[in-house]
Amino acid sequence: MSLIVKIGWIAGVCAVIGLIFWTGAEPVLHAVQTAGWAVVGVVLLRGTAVAGAGVGWFALFPHASRPNAVACILIRFLREGANTLLPMTQIGGEVIGARVLSLRGAPASLAAASVIVDVLAQAATQFLFALIGLATLGAMGRGSAIGETVAVVIAVAIPALCGFYLVQRPIGQSIVKTMLVRAVGEREWLPFGAIDALYSRLGSIYANRAGLLTATAIHMTVWLFGALEVWVILAAMGFPASYPEALVIESLMQAVRGAAFAIPGALGAQEGGLVAICAIFGVPVQAAIAMSLIKRVPDLVFGVPSLVGWQMLEGGLLVARHSPAESHRGE
Repeated sequence: MSLIVKIGWIAGVCAVIGLIFWTGAEPVLHAVQTAGWAVVGVVLLRGTAVAGAGVGWFALFPHASRPNAVACILIRFLREGANTLLPMTQIGGEVIGARVLSLRGAPASLAAASVIVDVLAQAATQFLFALIGLATLGAMGRGSAIGETVAVVIAVAIPALCGFYLVQRPIGQSIVKTMLVRAVGEREWLPFGAIDALYSRLGSIYANRAGLLTATAIHMTVWLFGALEVWVILAAMGFPASYPEALVIESLMQAVRGAAFAIPGALGAQEGGLVAICAIFGVPVQAAIAMSLIKRVPDLVFGVPSLVGWQMLEGGLLVARHSPAESHRGE
């Protein structure tokens, strides 16, 4: 974990604690208690959404090299748990997910390529989701500073998404190789083979147009489905909202989280974003913070078991690697 990430994580934790004490811990706790049954509802909704995202990831694989669908779903829970619970940037879970998939027998190049394309599909659909949220907010005639901020984030995201896509195409392969040659000279470089394998897998995934479209449709559906979390929480706390209002809150909040990708779990950013967004619809600060805390419950419910399972897998592999050597020494 780099120093910058450590600082971001500590700052995020301090921001969450500061917001709670600034609002008053008792009103926030009361709002959480008022939600009651909504906590269970949010856990069930999140579980369904993450499982759906796992199916979207599975759809990307060419038929001839598809892993087990259940494995994709379980690893998708691990990716989510690592991104939200571990003190690393919100893309650290993708690296862990690719590694675990390769440990389960998938070629490393395929595992890495599938995660890269899946991240792009998620980012592109999140971009559309944010646009829908802004359009809905505009149709309601409710302008706000947070809406303007998200609009700026979306504008910045356009070239970033385009660049992320282009670097995965053949032109990106040439650029990567050129950069390596300049870094190490004209001599042979071992990673060239790995780079070629990665881009070959990327090409096969993009050639699977039906799978790519299916994955994109699933991810878009998952984002829209996620707005139900906000709808359920607000209804349980006594602030009933329409689905369009819930969609605006969820989409703008996810945009804030996306912009704060360098902060582990978007700690502080999610809470502050929800306070500003919920204010548009007259939801008090303590209810907005309570909503953020409730939305973090599924992170623990699904993330902790996933991370424990990952450590058990890594531990088992470590033992297996050392056992033959120890047996040989004992003979």
